[in-house]
Amino acid sequence: MNILILGGGGREHALAWAVVQNPKCDRLIVAPGNAGIATMAECATLDIEDGGAVIALVEAESIDFVIVGPEAPLAAGVADRLRDAGVLVFGPSAAAAQLEASKAFTKEICDACGANTAAYGHFTDAAAARAYVQQQGAPIVVKADGLAAGKGVIIAETVAEAEAAINDMFGGAFGGAGAEVVIEEFMEGEEASFFVLCDGTDVLPMGTAQDHKRVGDGDTGPNTGGMGAYSPAPVLTEEIAQVALDQIIKPCMDEMAKRGMPYQGILYAGLMIKDGVPRLVEYNVRFGDPECQVLMMRLGAQALDLMHAAAQGRLAEARVNWADDHAITVVMAAKGYPDAYEKGTVINGLDALPEDSSNMVFHAGTKRESGKFIANGGRVLNVTARGASLAEARDRAYATVDAVDWDGGFCRRDIGWRALD
Repeated sequence: MNILILGGGGREHALAWAVVQNPKCDRLIVAPGNAGIATMAECATLDIEDGGAVIALVEAESIDFVIVGPEAPLAAGVADRLRDAGVLVFGPSAAAAQLEASKAFTKEICDACGANTAAYGHFTDAAAARAYVQQQGAPIVVKADGLAAGKGVIIAETVAEAEAAINDMFGGAFGGAGAEVVIEEFMEGEEASFFVLCDGTDVLPMGTAQDHKRVGDGDTGPNTGGMGAYSPAPVLTEEIAQVALDQIIKPCMDEMAKRGMPYQGILYAGLMIKDGVPRLVEYNVRFGDPECQVLMMRLGAQALDLMHAAAQGRLAEARVNWADDHAITVVMAAKGYPDAYEKGTVINGLDALPEDSSNMVFHAGTKRESGKFIANGGRVLNVTARGASLAEARDRAYATVDAVDWDGGFCRRDIGWRALD
């Protein structure tokens, strides 16, 4: 097959790494890609939210299968345009992608099917939202309804913090994403990520992971897009996963099909688990980043077969073959992230690092200039390793981190601590 992956971050580098290992992949193009991806696939400059431009590339390069990485092109309807053109695609329709593009839509789906999630209010003006917060008290969670690149969620410890978040959102801090606001009950427990393949009819669990959102060791400092992750997630046992499937995910997928918007692609369910009971925090309509990196590290070549089966409606006959192993990824970010950070610093030593089935550095924000790798984003590298135990995977990952020569970067030194302590 000739395969196209849309996206240019660490998630797409991990997807590309898994796809090229599969003998069914004859040719791989990644648009726009990055400097790391360019070492294993062709890269194409493209506006991935422009369905017409994507179709033009698909036709010009005789692409057989498209894998959509990020949420923005899905919300923009790129998968719909591809399906209308008869192109096989992995990723939900724009209607189904509302599960991530609108938090109020997800709550409505959960209400309709009785899925266990946080109590909430949905607001279109700041005064009503502030009144709700004053009535409910704190801690409380304030969310921009739309896509805000992973940054539109504020966990407010006080009513004043919640009111400030409401004012910021309605004041345009998150652009159009904050034109409507969802305010949720604060849920206690341990959060984990459950990844489920869907083909519109059947669902197939693809794996579990846990990530670290806060920038500093010990889960301190501001939230980020994710500073590291590990898989599997010990808190998400087989029994709890089955409850989540039966009482949250399958009812929601049935409700989506009933509404004429069957879901096809990967469904990422963020779950809060307390006393063995899972509740839905939110859905994402694509692989998590950096969770995708640890999943791909463990799945390898079979990831392509599974995504292809989902796209073709063949999940009933598909199986995930898990080894009894663990993977961990450590994000190396530019100093200052998630606030102001410097681009353009040189990263040395990457060419000498091991790249095999147990060790990989996925590039999240790099470019190449004069033969050198240059930092070109906030989260820049995902140092990923696999081992027979999580401790072994952690030790391998941090050994590689220490071999990267990059004065402009930093990382957390405690990724995986919940499972290791």
